Amino acid sequence: MRNTILAAVVAFVIGGIATGALVADAQPAPPPPGQVMEGPGAGGGPGMDGRGGRPWMHGWMHRMHGPMNGSDAARPAPGTFALVFRHEDRQLAPADVQKIAEAFLVWQGNHTWKIIDVAATPEGPIGFAVATPEGAVIARFTMDPHSGRVSRQG
Repeated sequence: MRNTILAAVVAFVIGGIATGALVADAQPAPPPPGQVMEGPGAGGGPGMDGRGGRPWMHGWMHRMHGPMNGSDAARPAPGTFALVFRHEDRQLAPADVQKIAEAFLVWQGNHTWKIIDVAATPEGPIGFAVATPEGAVIARFTMDPHSGRVSRQG
């Protein structure tokens, strides 16, 4: 019995030493060729990865926020998505505004309210109203046809 326990402890210690040696020798991958090392941590200070971030930021945070050297060159524009490009001027028509407002209601799980009185105003924004199934107006809004910004009117 003692020999079995002693053999198990020895195997555990040897396995732990070997694993520790492998972990201690592990190094992060070198940066791709041509990558400029700038910003804080460029010298590779303690806990730094040479790109100005912490080693645990190599994953999704680094991909989402781009390099942390102050450069916005590799950073995607806010609101971009793989297949969707957001134009500066959205050129929305009243029919587009109605679809957007109806889609918002459905997205929020509201299948009973409806969008009525969709029309362009003389000032430029497109006005619309949210109403009950019976037609009683709940609230009025305008949407800027260029930016898509919604403002409540009443």
